[in-house]
Amino acid sequence: MNQDQVLNEFRAAGALLEGHFILSSGLHSPVFFQKNAVFMDPARTEKLCRALAEKAEAAFGAVDVVVSPAVGAIIPGYETARHLGAKAMFVEREAGEFKLRRGFAIEPGERVLMVEDVVTTGLSSRECLDAIRGHPGELLGAACLIDRSGGKADIGAELVSLAQVDAPAYPADQLPPELEAIPAVKPGSRGLAA
Repeated sequence: MNQDQVLNEFRAAGALLEGHFILSSGLHSPVFFQKNAVFMDPARTEKLCRALAEKAEAAFGAVDVVVSPAVGAIIPGYETARHLGAKAMFVEREAGEFKLRRGFAIEPGERVLMVEDVVTTGLSSRECLDAIRGHPGELLGAACLIDRSGGKADIGAELVSLAQVDAPAYPADQLPPELEAIPAVKPGSRGLAA
């Protein structure tokens, strides 16, 4: 799939939104990728994740384990792992830090790929990669459906994406006038459970 086809899948699912959004990072943006509108459609998710698996395999070779950050990336991580013939695991927060739990284990020598849904600042990706590095196995890199940083997010590993979009994001005290004039909504999930 090329970038236009990927973005068209998001548009067709009603998942490429415009307005004034507060992202999980706390930054404000006129663009929001409502990935769950994509993930509720198994056929659409399968198509995107098959393409992501193909791109990841071309970049990194064979993959034994896919690890994703909970909760948002569990579905694309699982579906991408299925197409790679790999095990699917996820990290979740324990005392504020991402950890492998629920009996998940990375064995020595296993080739590990981190899979994300949408990357903005790369914070959850970096945290997930740090958790993976605490286990034996070979960390290959990372893959995501949408890199909304335009390739600028430094996650601390090679990142391949199906679509790379330079979507603007601003600190709350540096909003452009056209964004300041629109009420903000916070559709993301980070910080909901304090």
